[in-house]
Amino acid sequence: MGTPLHAAEFVTPLVAFAGVDDVGLVLSDVDRGAPMRVGAVEFPALDDIPAGHKVAVRPIAAGRPVHKYGETIGIACCDIPVGAHVHVHNVKVRPHTTRGPASPSRERDPEPDQAGWQPPAAPTGTDFLGYRRPDGRAATRNYIAVLPSVNCSATVSRIIAQRANELHRGTPGLDGVIALTHDLGCGMAEGTTGDEILRRTLRGYAGHANVAKVVMVSLGCEINQPENVFGDAVPVETLSIQDLGGSAATVSAGLERVARYVAELAGARREPIPVAELTLGLQCGGSDAYSGLTANPTLGVAADLLVAAGGKVILGETPEIYGAEHILRARAADPALAGRIDELIAWWQRYTAANDAEMDNNPSKGNHDGGISTIWEKSLGAILKGGTSPLNDVVGYAQPVTAGGLTFMDTPGYDPVSATGMVAGGANLLAFTTGRGSVFGSRPTPCLKISTTTRLYRRMQGDIDFDAGPAMSRAEQIRRGTLLFEALVDMASGQPSKSEELGFGTEEIVPWRMGAVM
Repeated sequence: MGTPLHAAEFVTPLVAFAGVDDVGLVLSDVDRGAPMRVGAVEFPALDDIPAGHKVAVRPIAAGRPVHKYGETIGIACCDIPVGAHVHVHNVKVRPHTTRGPASPSRERDPEPDQAGWQPPAAPTGTDFLGYRRPDGRAATRNYIAVLPSVNCSATVSRIIAQRANELHRGTPGLDGVIALTHDLGCGMAEGTTGDEILRRTLRGYAGHANVAKVVMVSLGCEINQPENVFGDAVPVETLSIQDLGGSAATVSAGLERVARYVAELAGARREPIPVAELTLGLQCGGSDAYSGLTANPTLGVAADLLVAAGGKVILGETPEIYGAEHILRARAADPALAGRIDELIAWWQRYTAANDAEMDNNPSKGNHDGGISTIWEKSLGAILKGGTSPLNDVVGYAQPVTAGGLTFMDTPGYDPVSATGMVAGGANLLAFTTGRGSVFGSRPTPCLKISTTTRLYRRMQGDIDFDAGPAMSRAEQIRRGTLLFEALVDMASGQPSKSEELGFGTEEIVPWRMGAVM
């Protein structure tokens, strides 16, 4: 499944992804009894089938794999006749198992040799207009950040940022003052995995290229002391609410620090920087059946173009490669990376089981309403946003991304948590596909949102930046993907995303919460 497949013999109202598929995708609502046709074969719909949902185009016996995208998306839990609606009522994923094997007649050809990988098109443009930091890093935005060490100092941090923005709005070269608030920092055990993840995340935000200056605000008595985050030599100015005598005094001190930083940054100018210095984080949320048909493969083309230009791309959401991990594993540039993917999947199976859950709990009600039946089906569409380039590294949550090309980061599938890890890891751009209509935004890293259908794009034009709805063929995916690459470069150069214009991006900072809360 290196690239999405399409079978010409499936005609309206159906589209399918490969001639070996057991199901077709219904492009418009179908009433029970309505005639349907696949090639020269005509059959009636046995159920009312909503647009975007699946219909059986060949009989599927109970206990047999159900195939879409030329891959297994689940196991039939009863006999499914031709013309039946195929969804959560008759196809399941077995708990805590790996993807079911394909039948002999449906074995896939081996993946192509990744050493000879070629992008689907040539990247357009070589530079974006960004800020060059004194240490040489490339930034797509220029923010001053107020960083609380703990939830107890989050409100004071937010007040400082709000008042500073009122005072300094319109300062040339400054994109704003942002509060990087979160709800952690105390009630947790030092030295645990959750503690280290929080500290790593805060270090990543404080040291992000898009953050020119940082003020850290501490309550004073919390577990997550500034020196615990940064070490003995804290590299940012810190304010302790308790030491300064309370909230009002801390707000006043914070505004003084910010005013000094604004004076230092005023007049900063963008300059041409190679697109090779962009790091793009990939997200999908509110997915539907069209995600794997239009938006995700279109974003995959844009990701491939950035890799071809020398840039970095981050794919994450480990629960949403479950059922497609074999595809990512086959793209690993080193066998050790393939083994790391297997280790992550095994860890997530143990993690979900220990919390009385299973991986197939991931698809939401909106995913189901949009035609996605199982996590395997969702993952096979989600992985397409990572393009086709070799997998060059696998990193933990919020760890720095340093390898060129495609990196996989271990994150939850929950979008705010996943995106937070990618930003902490160095992403200076985010791209977010949605089928149901996400209103996610991000700071200090701008986020461009992409619709799976033109219908969604028109309905939510105030939130969606790019329409991938027309990308119903590989040729159109390449054309739209090239346009998407150019839109991402424009956003990197200062073009505000819809979510930035709306003021989104601070409430969406959500570090991964792990471990006991005490």
